[in-house]
Amino acid sequence: MSALALTLLVAGCDRQSGGQAQPEPAKAAAIGTIDRSHKGSELPDFTVRNAAGGEIQLKQLKGKPLLINLWATWCAPCIAELPALDRLAAQGQVKVLTVSQDMVQLEKVAAFLKQRGTARLEPWLDPENELGFHYQATLPTSIFYDAQGREVWRVIGPREWDGAATTALLAEAH
Repeated sequence: MSALALTLLVAGCDRQSGGQAQPEPAKAAAIGTIDRSHKGSELPDFTVRNAAGGEIQLKQLKGKPLLINLWATWCAPCIAELPALDRLAAQGQVKVLTVSQDMVQLEKVAAFLKQRGTARLEPWLDPENELGFHYQATLPTSIFYDAQGREVWRVIGPREWDGAATTALLAEAH
C-alpha cells in the first residue's frame, strides 16, 4: 500500500478542497473500529434528495435493515469502498443508502456513480451536510440500523462490505 493510500485510510476525508471543514468527531474513534456507543438511537428525522427531485425521509426506511453511508466524490477512501457497497446492495438483505456530502448538483453525483459502474447505489444528496453534522462524521462514515430504525453500530473509514467480518456485523440486525 502506498504512503498516500495509507495516509488517506488513517486520516479519512474531512474537507473538500476550498470547502467548509466537517466537524470534529465528538470522541476520537479509531478508523475502522465499530462504535456501539449510540446503539438504540432512533433514525434521525432528515430528508435527502435525488437527481429526479425526489425526496425521502430517513424515518420512512424502517422495515428493513439500513446502512447509511456518508461519502463524497472528492474522498478517496469513500470512492474505494463504493464497489463493495454496490455488491452489498445487490444482495438485497440490507438497504444501502449512499448519501453524498458534496455541495454540487445531484446530477454530477449520479454521473459519478454511473461512471464507476455502481448500478445499485442510488445517488442521494445532503447538500447542506445536515447528516454529516448530525453524526459528527469524518468521511466515509457508515451507520447501521435495524429494521425498527434503531442504530446498531457505526464505523468511520472505509470497510470491505462483502467480507466475512462485515457479514457477521450485519447479521446483528436480525
